[in-house]
Formats: sequence, structure tokens, C-alpha cells
Amino acid sequence: MNIKKVVADNKGFLVFMLGMVLVRSAVADYYSVPSSSMYPTLLEGDRVICDRIAYDFKLPFTDVIVKHLDDPQRGDVVTFSSPEDGTRLVKRLVAIPGDVVEMRDEHLYINGQAANYEPISVANADHLTPQREFAGEQRVYKERLGSLDHHIIVMPERFALRTFAPVKVPEGQYMMLGDNRDNSKDSRYIGLVKRELITGQVKRLMFSLNGDHYYLPRFERFGSKV
Repeated sequence: MNIKKVVADNKGFLVFMLGMVLVRSAVADYYSVPSSSMYPTLLEGDRVICDRIAYDFKLPFTDVIVKHLDDPQRGDVVTFSSPEDGTRLVKRLVAIPGDVVEMRDEHLYINGQAANYEPISVANADHLTPQREFAGEQRVYKERLGSLDHHIIVMPERFALRTFAPVKVPEGQYMMLGDNRDNSKDSRYIGLVKRELITGQVKRLMFSLNGDHYYLPRFERFGSKV
């Protein structure tokens, strides 16, 4: 096979593919939600759009930050590489550098201020952890604390780390928690996340397919905001 001829005959296609790879690495990417750790916000089968330049511009295929563009904020849904093993995760950022954060029996405190929890009724069971994964009681609350204002799930019957002592978040690091609080491997288990490990911000879904129902589309989630 003449490699040079193959390259010459397909130059346009190869340039296009290289451009797509570079864009996904440095500018924007899409990501399939693989677990229930962010229910009820993100569901298994959601395909999310990740803005890779929401905070930093990095050298493609690296964690090297070329320029800071904006600062991550409490309440942002972000993707990042796990400090434990490098796995790509998606969680909610709940504490920024300088914050003192703690949890007391599932209640979040930031800088001494307690979050408010309002019970919420969920009309669509599809937004609860699938029964095949957890068949016990699930409670949904609206968690409010400053810029934090979103729904979370707690599971009273499940073993989880619901209390931890005050932690001051060091400069350049962030605390991440899953919205499905008792079903999330987050900063309580893998530690705080350095800024360079954050790979982008999730603001919107592309589409969603329900794997428990023959991958039927969840049309109401197509293009929806997170």
C-alpha cells in the first residue's frame, strides 16, 4: 500500500478529522453520562455538551493551562479527571478555594452557613435512581445556599459518608459532590480536585436515550439546560 498516495487522496478528510480531534480536545466535547451519581440533574443515557474553554485554555491533549479565562463557581456542573485514577467524572462544584466546607448528617455548610433543604415531589420516576440499582427509599430536596440552588437525592437506607469535619479548600483546588448524594464517589472519597484536572463545564444536553426502555429518546431533554 502506498501510504503517501492514500494520504494525498484523502487529505481533505484527514485534515477535517484532525480538526475535529483538536476541537474536542481543546474547545468543546460531548460526554455520555454513565452512572446515576448526578440524578436527578443528569440521567444515565444523557449526552452532555462540555465547554472545555469555560475556565481555561489548555494545550491540546494535556492538562497544561495556557491561559485562565474564568473562575469556576459554586453550583457549576463540571467534568474533571479523577485525582484517584484519572477517570473522567461529572459532578457539581460546591466549594471554591478559601471556602470552609463541612457536612453534618447530610446537611452542607459553607463558611459556617447552613444550606436550606426543601422537600420536592418528583412526578417522573425516571429522575430517581433506577430500581435495578437501588430499591430503597429515595428523598428529593431542593438544596439552597447562595449560588447553590438545585435538586439532590438522599437515600436514608444506604450506607454513605453523610458527615465530615470542616475542611478549608486550598488555593487552586475545588470540592465536588454528586447530586445523588448517597450514591456518588466524589470529593468525600477521592479528595479535592486541582484546577488543572477540570476539563470543562456542562451547561446543556445534546440528547438523551433511556437505556431501561429500549433506548427510546427522552425528547423533553433534547437541548435542555442543566
